Amino acid sequence: MPLSQPSPRGGEGFKPIGPIPPEFAGQARLAIGGRDATEWAADGTPVFVYDMAVVANRIARLRAALPAKIDIHYAIKANPFVPFLQNVSELVDGLDVASSGELTKALAVKPAATISFAGPGKRDEELDAAISAGVTINLESEGEAERALALADRLGVTPRLAVRVNPDFELRGSGMKMGGRASPFGIDAVRVPSLVRRLVGAGVDWRGFHIFAGSQSLDVQAIIETQAATLALAARLADDAGTAPPLVNLGGGFGIPYFAGDVALDVEAIGAALGERLAARPAILGGSRFAIELGRWLVGEAGVYLTRVVDRKESGGETFLVVDGGLNHQLAATGNFGTVVRRNYPIALARDVMGSAAETVSIVGPLCTPLDRLADRIAFPRAEPGDLVAVFLAGAYGATASPAAFLGHPPAREVIGGQA
Repeated sequence: MPLSQPSPRGGEGFKPIGPIPPEFAGQARLAIGGRDATEWAADGTPVFVYDMAVVANRIARLRAALPAKIDIHYAIKANPFVPFLQNVSELVDGLDVASSGELTKALAVKPAATISFAGPGKRDEELDAAISAGVTINLESEGEAERALALADRLGVTPRLAVRVNPDFELRGSGMKMGGRASPFGIDAVRVPSLVRRLVGAGVDWRGFHIFAGSQSLDVQAIIETQAATLALAARLADDAGTAPPLVNLGGGFGIPYFAGDVALDVEAIGAALGERLAARPAILGGSRFAIELGRWLVGEAGVYLTRVVDRKESGGETFLVVDGGLNHQLAATGNFGTVVRRNYPIALARDVMGSAAETVSIVGPLCTPLDRLADRIAFPRAEPGDLVAVFLAGAYGATASPAAFLGHPPAREVIGGQA
């Protein structure tokens, strides 16, 4: 009986889990990158395993779906693990960073001209490093623009500068809305043309617009509408500023199915609609290039977090599987990373991925907090100490988005497998 169905042997009253990514669903025993999960866990758990073939397939599918004039950029905050980043960088056209630490990693694997630096609160030393390296800075405020100009003048370098726009619309259905409201991110659209004129007049290497309206949307029509609005906004800003943007970064917003009822995006429909919009774009954008900047859609489904059952206990009529990793490594799966209502990620017993549900269990980590719960009352095969539990969708916002130092437990290992 699949895990999503109730069991007459104790699975009643369970809560649903999200869909297991297609590359891993339907297996008897979990294999990642061509190797059994037990092999990946042999050197210790918890461990994140990233299947590079899954990433390569996602990027190839996206390229086939998008118009030819669209570059693919990877936002490395999704997963900056160095061996992983080295592989991903060979498959994409550009990298987006949001700190000097990420900048150092990006420069090690990609030419500076293909890297952009976004994020509010860039320190002078970060601006200095980006300008010196020849990285494009996505300016988040007029104040940041003035600091960048002063630093570039002091260095005697022509800076590569773009403007991050706070659009006057949001991405409907997005998990994190980034436009259509007051925001620490980007410059309000109404103020952008005057800043562009200031930058061009100062003689900078003008690089264009970065327009990001939201993230983690599974609404195809909303993404299509937002991309159309983004193109229209870029054209209006360019007309008002009197100069064409060399590049328009259309942002991303592509979500992946984490929870029960979520449906994977039809990126082919999105690409076809974008192609039609680009074919009819305003003249001022005629010579512009365009980019889609994504993180989780490219890499999220490629990762599996493996953690081992340490204890099995009964309390108040409920069964708990206590595992050796939790929110200190995989905060998002515990529902503590921006989720309003806690829902269960896809999760499975590694030796019996699609096995019969024998009972209802909660899977909890080793931390002394009730927040440390990887699965809440799910139907699950009978598991014993020593068994491996697999938490899927662990390729994005896992290890580096979690409080690894909390309570002093060791960090999780990270490894890559498969062929990119």
